Amino acid sequence: MRIKARVSGDVERLRVLARREASAEQKDRIMVAVLAIESVETLEVQRSLCRSRGFVRRWAYVYRDGGAEALKDKPRGGSVAAIHGESLVKLRARLDAGPTEADGVCTPRGRGVRRIAKEELGADLSLTCVYRTMRAMGYSCLAPRPRHEKQNLDAQKNFKEERAPFLRAR
Repeated sequence: MRIKARVSGDVERLRVLARREASAEQKDRIMVAVLAIESVETLEVQRSLCRSRGFVRRWAYVYRDGGAEALKDKPRGGSVAAIHGESLVKLRARLDAGPTEADGVCTPRGRGVRRIAKEELGADLSLTCVYRTMRAMGYSCLAPRPRHEKQNLDAQKNFKEERAPFLRAR
């Protein structure tokens, strides 16, 4: 495979990029370009990188036509979030405001947020989508349970010291 370097010093620069790259596929793309510039045969490149002939040729030609910048990963499409834009802003404001009497809880959790989204925003979300959205907004889905206002700390201490001796460290 014989491809000319598009810019002088490209081989050294590409080797440095390959050393720093964390993604194995991206590293292999860069190494295909390096080996193609160094006139290594296609079959030898395939064997050294454990890649198919199509992979080697495709990325060698991508480098030939577009240079080192063309070897980089391009953003891939994905599904549109079920709740976004104005609805997401309203949901964040509602969660920041805290629970209401209608919520019936001291802290809304996944199912409560799902109910809020459906009743107040008209968005029917799955529980997985709720957790993913909360994580994206920076909320923690799991939190320690708050202490109840009727909790008796003296009774707890009494139980630990007198009624449950097996709990004491020896």
